[in-house]
Amino acid sequence: MGAELELTVGAVAHGGHCVAREGNAPGGRVVFVRHALPGERVRAVVTEDAGGSFSRADAVEVLVASPDRVAARCIHAGPSRCGGCDWQHVSPSGQRALKATVVAEQFARLAGLELSITVDELPGGLLGWRTRTLYSADQDGRLGLRRHRSHVVERIGHCPLGAPGVGDSTVLTGTWPDCTGVEVVRGDDRAAAVLAHTAGRSPLRPRARRSPDRVAVVDGPPRLHHRVGGRKFEVDAAEFWQVHPAAAATFAAALLNGLRPRPAERVMDLYAGAGLFTALLGMEVGAAGQVLGVESSAQAVSDARGNLADLPWTSVRRAMISAELIPTLRIVPDLIVLDPPRSGAGRALMAALVATSARAIGYVACDPASLARDVRVALDAGWRLASLRAFDAFPMTHHVECVAVLVPADTPAT
Repeated sequence: MGAELELTVGAVAHGGHCVAREGNAPGGRVVFVRHALPGERVRAVVTEDAGGSFSRADAVEVLVASPDRVAARCIHAGPSRCGGCDWQHVSPSGQRALKATVVAEQFARLAGLELSITVDELPGGLLGWRTRTLYSADQDGRLGLRRHRSHVVERIGHCPLGAPGVGDSTVLTGTWPDCTGVEVVRGDDRAAAVLAHTAGRSPLRPRARRSPDRVAVVDGPPRLHHRVGGRKFEVDAAEFWQVHPAAAATFAAALLNGLRPRPAERVMDLYAGAGLFTALLGMEVGAAGQVLGVESSAQAVSDARGNLADLPWTSVRRAMISAELIPTLRIVPDLIVLDPPRSGAGRALMAALVATSARAIGYVACDPASLARDVRVALDAGWRLASLRAFDAFPMTHHVECVAVLVPADTPAT
């Protein structure tokens, strides 16, 4: 900890850092370096030492810079500062190139596929896009964002990634005693809700993780409105919706273009949330078809049922999604759609999905490693990757969203 190293920076790795080696020798211990770029020569300070396996470091001085290096747009970005932005120091095209490299590397390593990846940008630019931000509270009740791999709060007065009303919210000027954090979220109509987070009950087991926060709307509308594909969606302010304002429409279009739903088809929509994909798929298959959404959140299910009220051939069921659940759903799907959490679907669920008679599976993923692992399960079961698109839905960060379509291997190419 605290040791200084002079490093030649190697390839980008999944997680917002690049790989270097101590002594700049092939056999040197691995160092994961933040705030650096491939090909740069930097002076770095060790921030975490994992013993014999690897260490983590921050590049505190650039000795030889990459052509993709630019000045950070935020005063809080950089070593030992806010952990929200990994790549404030990278040009827009450079950020997308790094993400493309990461997606390709994950698919080569975990799925055994050599792919050429292009990351598409979303409209709106690098700043002012984030419609939901959870600000952490420090011991004095002042708000900010946590530093990388730390509980230390970097106090801020403005977050340039935040959309108007979110990044410049007045919550940042006050104090919030007894709160663990304050969340600000905006709908498409720019109405913003403020949600106070307070600590949940202490766990019964001393070493267990703290119970989830209690969340309550303390200002603004308790329900937010969105519009996608000509449809209106109403969602509880505390429930999930895509953070980038263009993301929901972009991912939905990618799914529909990849799956090409047909009239009268039956569709299973897993991790359905407030019913975004359920509704749009329902419009495609028509009244002779069927779309069943499955979601574990009671509030999201309630929201979805309201959003699907004019499409009686669609429905949503509340359940924890698992491999064992699939045969009980009483639907023989032509298409399956899933938008799982960051950890992915997992081997057992993917095996259950590819064992159905579905003609295609559409998979929306916020983590390329989890997606690649799940794709590998499908490949081993005799399916193939028909298409893969990647989107820069989280500019200035290492996060990248993917939309994949899987089909049985004997499906003719179109």
